[in-house]
Amino acid sequence: MHIENHPVFSNMKLEPVTIYFEGLPLKAYKHQSIAAALMGNEINRLGASRKNVQARGLFCARGRCCSCYMTVNGEDHVQACMKRVEKGMEIFTNKEDPAIRSEGE
Repeated sequence: MHIENHPVFSNMKLEPVTIYFEGLPLKAYKHQSIAAALMGNEINRLGASRKNVQARGLFCARGRCCSCYMTVNGEDHVQACMKRVEKGMEIFTNKEDPAIRSEGE
């Protein structure tokens, strides 16, 4: 469900790319946010809350909350609403809290 013909922006020149969500290849478009690309592929569950283990998805869509944090190309806690897709990008839901370094390390 990607928007290809917008009533205001008219026909948008979209360059298709392949991204991988949990190892599954998906169609996306260059310059889309990761969240928009996933939603365009009918993926709305971006992770789970660590306390109640409830589904998390896109909430504010402007980088102010932590609902869309995902692991992207091995980097934990990337905001899916703020990061644009790149060809071959590997995206995973965050399964645990990130390792935090102590001051001595």
